[in-house]
Amino acid sequence: HVQLVESGGGSVQAGGSLRLSCAASGYTGSVYCMAWFRQAPGRERERVAAIYSYYVTTYYADFVKGRFTISQDNAKNTLYLQMNSLKSDDTGMYYCAAEEENCRSSYLPVASEEYSYWGPGTQVTVS
Repeated sequence: HVQLVESGGGSVQAGGSLRLSCAASGYTGSVYCMAWFRQAPGRERERVAAIYSYYVTTYYADFVKGRFTISQDNAKNTLYLQMNSLKSDDTGMYYCAAEEENCRSSYLPVASEEYSYWGPGTQVTVS
């Protein structure tokens, strides 16, 4: 059973930086997709960035391109999201998600419903 736990959220001023971490455990295979989603109050959960195992493929939403970087440390089973030049619009709960079966190098799951595993989330507030 895959378990995900996020950390690293907090409050920061606009223009600042944060690095989110997602500790993963319980994978049954070596191929998987992972992603960061966020959800602001009153808004739908949206995909921020995604990665196919071993950096074969990455995805960034247009609203974070050039500011956020997704990365992973396989030795530590940890996913990261480096967030720079933060804006007030980046405020929200950030979730780590993972999917093993519906995952290919040519296709990173898009919708939240396509991911089987989720962490509890970490709050990011930009003022």
